[in-house]
Amino acid sequence: MNPILRGRGDMAAVIRLIGAVFFLATLPVLAHALTPGQVFDKVKDSVVVVKILDAQGKVKGQGSGVILPSGKVATNCHVVKEGASYQVGRGKQLVSATLYAEDGDKDICLLDAKGIEGNPAQLGKAVGLKVGDTVYAIGAPQGLELSLSDGIVAQLRGGPPPLIQTTAAVSPGSSGGGLFDGEGRLVGLTTFYLEGGQGLNFAMPVEWIGEVKPGRKLATGGQNERKWLMRAFALENSKDWQGLLDWCQKWTKNEPNYDFAWFFLGLSYQYLEQYNTAIGAYRQSLRINPESASTWYNLGTTYSELNRHIDAIDAYRQALRIDPEKAEAWNNLGIAYYYLERYDEAIEDILRALRINPKLYQAWYSLGNAYSFSKRYNDAIDAYRQAVRINPEHGDAWYNLGTTCARLNHNNDALEAFQQALRINPGNFSAWYNLGRTYGVLNRNNASIEAYRQALQINPEDAQTWYNLGIEYALTGNRTAALNAVRELRRLDPVKANELFNLIVPR
Repeated sequence: MNPILRGRGDMAAVIRLIGAVFFLATLPVLAHALTPGQVFDKVKDSVVVVKILDAQGKVKGQGSGVILPSGKVATNCHVVKEGASYQVGRGKQLVSATLYAEDGDKDICLLDAKGIEGNPAQLGKAVGLKVGDTVYAIGAPQGLELSLSDGIVAQLRGGPPPLIQTTAAVSPGSSGGGLFDGEGRLVGLTTFYLEGGQGLNFAMPVEWIGEVKPGRKLATGGQNERKWLMRAFALENSKDWQGLLDWCQKWTKNEPNYDFAWFFLGLSYQYLEQYNTAIGAYRQSLRINPESASTWYNLGTTYSELNRHIDAIDAYRQALRIDPEKAEAWNNLGIAYYYLERYDEAIEDILRALRINPKLYQAWYSLGNAYSFSKRYNDAIDAYRQAVRINPEHGDAWYNLGTTCARLNHNNDALEAFQQALRINPGNFSAWYNLGRTYGVLNRNNASIEAYRQALQINPEDAQTWYNLGIEYALTGNRTAALNAVRELRRLDPVKANELFNLIVPR
């Protein structure tokens, strides 16, 4: 193995369930996307304050709601719970309302508010949203004037339709308000947020509203889905995987037919590295809801952890059947083909990932690796440069850029890349080693010696580094130091030690 390439073969570290793409594409532009102000103007007459009254007619709580095309007002059940009566509207224009339909599991309630003034919201779909799409949360925090917060879709959970995780802030009192897309269409009801969790705001998909039937459907298992989900998301956010496992074991016992419960159980097992058990939980989730792209995707990543690449490919293809715009799934599909040494298919699928999301720096990095192992080194260099352009702190991309440049004798570029890799991770033994090797090729012997010495501080047992260091000492005329390298090398590799000695002291 060429010493300058050490570290490149660790593909588990190099391409870790992330994908890539080579040529740049442009993100699609919404032809009718509105400005934030235009969205607010379009929907402000659709969002109302919901006041909860006790038996004496006093206000005991408040939240937000959205007027539907049917004339009903949609809100969260946790907003209107325990109310004796309700009022909805804006400012002083309030009308009495009665509970028309309640689905405790979905945390969606519909109020009948005859005579309410306002314009019904235009309904959109949560199905079809993509991670990164702009969304707007509009509600009445603390019963005040309507407020707008913008953000993006951070994740889409489960489905279809999916639960929406967004960076658009949801404030107290805004629960039950609307989450609108870039064209002002209602795509969800804001339902809860996790304190201290950036981007951990959630909305129930608008499609669920149509599933709520007149009458009352109380939460099963003593808790509604919102409470189970809030706790699961909080444990996931804090990376308390054992806590999540304990919670989900209770959850699946209480709600054995709820796919989210089994999904989170699988997630906890996956992060606890109990992969076979995780597969069983994901499979149970899919028996309940076989159309969840997220569950198929996680199943694929779990199979990949077990090097079951054929099974992973099948799972990723199922995820893509449901959500063909899921860049990460194309990504991982390509990587699975890579492990099977089907490089053309790997590169093709990784390219599809970046056609969808050309800003995915991990994808450029992985594409560089895939091209490199296909010996397309110039293409690999271009891909690595895209990765570090997007994320200059990606140490592995800098390192692999250095090794690929060194292969093509672009030594000055290689030096810069190794130095950047070491700026980010000074403990990278392979980067110090290859930096020393590249300095040696450029006859910068003293700089080469210093780099090798740094490498040996990290790994003093590496025979090749002692060998190269001995040669550099000899080239600078420091025979004593060179012979010291020989002595160290005799302990590690007597054959290499004799070879180095014969170079230093020729017969």
